[in-house]
Amino acid sequence: MTNRQIAKKLEINGIVQGVGFRPFVYQLANRLGLKGDVANTSSGVSVHLEGSGEDIEVFCADLLRTHPPLAHITEVSACPVTLKGFHAFSITKSEIHANKSALISPDVCVCEDCLRELSDPRDRRYQYPFINCTNCGPRYTIISELPYDRPNTSMKLFEMCEKCQAEYDDPGNRRFHAQPNACAVCGPHVTLYDNTGERVSVSNPVKKTATLLKQGHILAIKGLGGFHLAADAENNDAVRQLRKRKHREEKSFAIMSCDIEHICKYAHVEPEERSLLLSPPRPIVLLRKKESNSLSEEVSPRNRYFGVMLPYTPLHHLLLNHLSIPDSKGTTALVMTSGNMSDEPIAIDNDDAFERLSGIADYFLSHNRDIYVRSDDSIVRCLMFDAGCLKLETGNWKLETAQFIRRSRGYVPVPVFLDKKVPQILACGAELKNTICLTRENKAFLSQHIGDIENLATYEFFKQTIEHTKHILDIRPEIIAHDLHPDYLSTAYALEHQGLEQIPVQHHHAHIVSCMAEHQLEGPVIGLSFDGTGYGSDGNIWGGEILIAEADKFTRAGHLSYIPMPGSAAAVKEPWRMALSYLYDAFGESFWNLDIPVLKEIDKNKITFIVEMIRKKVNAPHTSSLGRFFDGMAGIMGIRHHVFFEGQAAVELEMLAGKGKESRVSAYDYEWISEDMHRVLPAPIVRGVVEDMRKGVCPSEISRKFHKTLVCLFSELCEVIRKENGLNRVVLSGGSFQNAILLTGLIKSLKEKGFDVFAHTRVPANDGGISLGQAMIAAAMTR
Repeated sequence: MTNRQIAKKLEINGIVQGVGFRPFVYQLANRLGLKGDVANTSSGVSVHLEGSGEDIEVFCADLLRTHPPLAHITEVSACPVTLKGFHAFSITKSEIHANKSALISPDVCVCEDCLRELSDPRDRRYQYPFINCTNCGPRYTIISELPYDRPNTSMKLFEMCEKCQAEYDDPGNRRFHAQPNACAVCGPHVTLYDNTGERVSVSNPVKKTATLLKQGHILAIKGLGGFHLAADAENNDAVRQLRKRKHREEKSFAIMSCDIEHICKYAHVEPEERSLLLSPPRPIVLLRKKESNSLSEEVSPRNRYFGVMLPYTPLHHLLLNHLSIPDSKGTTALVMTSGNMSDEPIAIDNDDAFERLSGIADYFLSHNRDIYVRSDDSIVRCLMFDAGCLKLETGNWKLETAQFIRRSRGYVPVPVFLDKKVPQILACGAELKNTICLTRENKAFLSQHIGDIENLATYEFFKQTIEHTKHILDIRPEIIAHDLHPDYLSTAYALEHQGLEQIPVQHHHAHIVSCMAEHQLEGPVIGLSFDGTGYGSDGNIWGGEILIAEADKFTRAGHLSYIPMPGSAAAVKEPWRMALSYLYDAFGESFWNLDIPVLKEIDKNKITFIVEMIRKKVNAPHTSSLGRFFDGMAGIMGIRHHVFFEGQAAVELEMLAGKGKESRVSAYDYEWISEDMHRVLPAPIVRGVVEDMRKGVCPSEISRKFHKTLVCLFSELCEVIRKENGLNRVVLSGGSFQNAILLTGLIKSLKEKGFDVFAHTRVPANDGGISLGQAMIAAAMTR
């Protein structure tokens, strides 16, 4: 290698905008004495280098080895170019290209440097609620266009003061080209209002908010991706009032504490969970409750877990610091739940928040920085089991044994990287826990959590998300994929787009292929697709499926035997109906003689009516759903006859398995019939449960035995299918795999039998990940 001067052009793709990448390049180039320039482009970052070949080689190696922590490089292309005779290295104006393919950084928590300044009385940003730098702060929720420059964000309305502008222009400053850069002189500010919209005149709105929360008031607080509804988690009356006003009867609330030490007062925190809590996305993490704690029982009723997060914005830190002062009036945690009425999208606009939340919140702590993209908090859980084979990955941050329940703020819009290029596709997702997916080249972009598309407000949010994501990613779909169910609003949307190739996708096939896409698997595989509801290709309601799946096709190798679902959708909300259906299937007319809670607690006339529906097959569609089997067990055991949210009965059955003295349990008898496919019979399991109830076996042991039975049954059935088909890979997907006992039990059992097992690591197992599978199936079918 000689010192002869050469020139090279680097095109760098990935998450390289809004993460301090250009200042890093600038400083690296100057350290090596290289000349040239660096610029943001619509596809990433472009670097022109002039210097010795040896120094340029060192530059390229250090670029990959020492780049900023929030950056994620996916591709670097280099080519020789003509020397231009640069005399220095500079950062130049962004280049706008026709192809917008740059990856956008997710929103990330405030960094330690900014927190130190936030608490330093000598710093000019002391207690400024919008402090940020190139290493932290809002990204995706404030962007309207690429490239990620201030005029393309909601900060365009705030002209920087002289001091902020000097920081922004100084390549040696931590705030160099930090697009949300601001201070109290020139930036956004917070204001406190009552619920009529009248401004509350106080010198410190955040401190006053803390006082109001301590007094038992409910506050609407504008955050990063939308409003939260906040209440003192130790105040039983306040939490109960929040439930009543929000119409959220029993579903758990998320809570926020100022630090790990406060969390440890009410929850167990394992090292892996601590890492998750402190990670840059700052998700809600599911933590086991301590038996004795000071939080209201109304926070997470009939559940062994709290959903906990740490502050991720400067405003949160200021508020929690005021609340956690160690005096008699301090509080350990705040309820921080989505700012909406149940089943509606989270509020992001100030006027909309006043209109929709004034009947819930007593006061509003708002600010004047617009949110362009609503984004709920992400929810993650750690799985504690021996087969440590799961991995959650975002950028360069990895954590073993973690599982998404909801993938949203902090992770979106990081794509799932695919093993091959695919056409530009829009996948519309399902009805519940909806997300949409857009594909471009070898990347699949899943949206933030949209929710259950069962009302006009959520449907409008669904359509807005599609348009915004298409726009900022410059994706023009040629194909639109949708669920097979004809009555989903997401299906109706797809069918309206006659100009695109429309591809219907079976629900459970999409579940399996979504997990295959994460792991870049080519089929065929054995797929266990377990959930509550999905439209089957035979017109029945599926949900306990064993598939032989490839990307473009599947065959049904087995399933739970069909059981009537009396009242159809009503059976989802009233598990006692499913209990009667399973009892009638197992015992026939003699079920009336059983001494079990459901027959004592439900009106006899109602039971008679439901039995007639089952007998006469009136409004009682057939279902093979494992979710409904869980509901039926919960109903038979008297755990839950009515539910207030999807999956509540199944969750409480799982929670019950963790109560009482841990012990080794046997499995119930199980059986399947093998004809054209393997049909699992619920009746032997139901009879075993009822017999244990007759014997007085404690409910927690019955629940543990039920879970173990499912693990033994399906792992053994996978062995049979392996012998029949020669397949050794098992893929697990569907909402039932949010059940940690079922998931970890099956992974362990299948691995012990020599299977290669794959579960979700990058998207949720529930319907929040199904749009990825839809897109991959559509791509395979068009190939």
